[in-house]
Amino acid sequence: MATFVAFLRAVNVGQRWVKMAHLREHLTEHGFTDVVTHIQSGNVRVTTPMRSIGKVESALRDLISDEFGFDVPVIARTPAAVRQTAADADSAQSPLGADARRYVTFTTGGITADGRRALEAWDEPGERVLVLGSDVLLFLTKPAHQAKLTNARLERLTGATGTARDIKVVRALAEKWGP
Repeated sequence: MATFVAFLRAVNVGQRWVKMAHLREHLTEHGFTDVVTHIQSGNVRVTTPMRSIGKVESALRDLISDEFGFDVPVIARTPAAVRQTAADADSAQSPLGADARRYVTFTTGGITADGRRALEAWDEPGERVLVLGSDVLLFLTKPAHQAKLTNARLERLTGATGTARDIKVVRALAEKWGP
C-alpha cells in the first residue's frame, strides 16, 4: 500500500463546498484507506494499492467531482516529496527579504523549461518566484489576494494545473504526514 498527500484545488470557496467528514467517508467507501484531512482547504492523506501519482490524482478527481457536483482538480505527492518541498521552501533565500511571506503552489505534470523561464522572469513588485522541481515557491511582500501571479496566471504561463498553500500549512503537513 502506498500513501499519498492530495491537494484539492479551489474547495470551500464560493459555492464549491466540500465537507471534510463527508469527503473522508466517500473516499473510504471507494477503496481508499487511512483517509485523513487537515483543515478545510482540501488537504487529504490517503493510502491505496495504486502506485502511480497520475492514477491517484485521476481517481480522486473523478470520485470527488462526481460526488460534490463540480470539477475538483487534484494534485498528489508522496509524503517524502511534501517533506522535501517544505524543507526546500524553508531553506530558499528570499529575494524580497526575510519578511516576505512564502506560498507553495503544487502543480500537476511538472513545469516545462519555457514555463520555468517565464516564472523565474516574473518581475511584479512585491512578488518573486522560485521553481522547486514540480512545485513553485512564491515570495510576497503584499497580501496574497493582491498578488498578480494567481493560480490562473501560473497555469497560463506553465500549462500545469496548480493549487497554492501557505508555507505554514506545507510545514504542518510535512510534520504530520511526512515519513
